[in-house]
Amino acid sequence: MAQAAQRSLGAGGTAVSALGMGCWAIGGPHARQGSPVGWGVIDDGESKRALRRAYELGVTFFDTADVYGCGHSEKLIADALGDVRDDIVIASKAGYTYVEETREAPGENGDPEYIRWACDESLRRLNTDRIDLYQFHLGGYDLAKADDVLAVFEELVAAGKVRAIGWSTDDPERAALFAKSPHCKAIQQHFNVFGGNADVLALCEDKGLASIVRGPLGMGLLTGKFDQDSSLPEDDVRHGWNFRTGDQAESLRRLDAIRDVLTSGGRTLAQGALGWLWARSEAFVPIPGFKTVAQVEENAGALQHGPLAPAQLDEIAAILGH
Repeated sequence: MAQAAQRSLGAGGTAVSALGMGCWAIGGPHARQGSPVGWGVIDDGESKRALRRAYELGVTFFDTADVYGCGHSEKLIADALGDVRDDIVIASKAGYTYVEETREAPGENGDPEYIRWACDESLRRLNTDRIDLYQFHLGGYDLAKADDVLAVFEELVAAGKVRAIGWSTDDPERAALFAKSPHCKAIQQHFNVFGGNADVLALCEDKGLASIVRGPLGMGLLTGKFDQDSSLPEDDVRHGWNFRTGDQAESLRRLDAIRDVLTSGGRTLAQGALGWLWARSEAFVPIPGFKTVAQVEENAGALQHGPLAPAQLDEIAAILGH
């Protein structure tokens, strides 16, 4: 396995590769109340080869959730990386309900009894005795009930089933509630060159927490693979994106404006977007999604380029008006 740049999973926490792999897309199609919440058809063989290739290139952090493919993503990680389990850090999540057999994810549940059940099911599918980072998945969950959620996550740590905990939320008040626990090592938030919640990031930096970045490539918008004529299949969560007149069209215009800065030094657009995150904060651990070996190789290639320079950060901020 190649050696990769590393960051800490929280103050005094486990060292992980500065780049993780987001394993939502490889879960395959699944739906919530008739609407797609997956990323379309996938090839399990390619997914497992891609997971293995990520490990070969030095990636040690793999982020999934029980609801991704209604358990399927977790099973693929076990199949592809089970023999190197002690060399990798697995993060999973709970909070969305799901049915493995029908690939339906009908709703939400943050009750302690449900979280206990969900943890055991994830352990079974991952074929492991512990989850390295267990995250609450419901970003807007009722704060009045959140102390009960934190208590059951602490219980799972005490039982040895979970090593560290976190919350996937873009709300600083909710992030702060979990951050009071000594076992909280990360908050997962949406962030990329186009924006994110700076208050959540500031909390992570202040408390010494890792900021796991979902959407670091704007769900594909920052890769350069889309143009105004692009469309996405009906079983893709991005179906309905409007590249001609919608928000995505504006994002493409903004991307064109910063393209030369992001691609400096021989980087691809995706590598530049990841480099921007590493330059923006030492707390950031981006987890771009993937479906293919080629995507993994491109994303992992960003590790060789490293962070953008401070002057490049300033240039992008000036162009985008940040």
